[in-house]
Amino acid sequence: MEEIWLRITVWIESNAPHLLEVLQPGASEAQISELESSLSIVLPDDVKALYLLCNGQSVCNYGIINGNEFLSLERIKDEWSIWKDLLDADEFAEHDNTESNRIDPEIRNTWWSSKWIPLTYNGSGDHDCLDLDPTERGTIGQIITMWHDDDERKVIASGIRAWLQQYSEQLEAGQLVFSEEYNGIVSVDDV
Repeated sequence: MEEIWLRITVWIESNAPHLLEVLQPGASEAQISELESSLSIVLPDDVKALYLLCNGQSVCNYGIINGNEFLSLERIKDEWSIWKDLLDADEFAEHDNTESNRIDPEIRNTWWSSKWIPLTYNGSGDHDCLDLDPTERGTIGQIITMWHDDDERKVIASGIRAWLQQYSEQLEAGQLVFSEEYNGIVSVDDV
């Protein structure tokens, strides 16, 4: 994980050095344990390794990962709590297990699960999530998309290591750029 994160930060340093200022130092093991306890989860080792290196970003003014805020442990808890409150209020019942949902077979057919842990936030209620309760066809720790107003759920990586590896390769290949207009790192096709 350290090598992949280094590749990402080297790219940022060369292409958008001001973004380094918003990346937080690594979290402590106690902070990670507190999040696990609060959310009643166990994070995969690769996720813990990432957060020991960098505890997300300190301000959400910039989109560090694909134009989205890279959530700190505190922001993960904040975003997760919003969704958990809605789940507990039975807000998603009409959307669960419906055939019209466009969900990859590796993902449970539900609008939102308390075992989906937000890793990014786009400012509009959408996330890339760590899926800790996939179907038997999925992989614990797979990364999925979760849109607040769309029934499509897709697996975008088999785990956080693969997700960040793909991201670092896209940065290095010039497929992603920093855009002042979008205030973050986005696809070169979008600028």
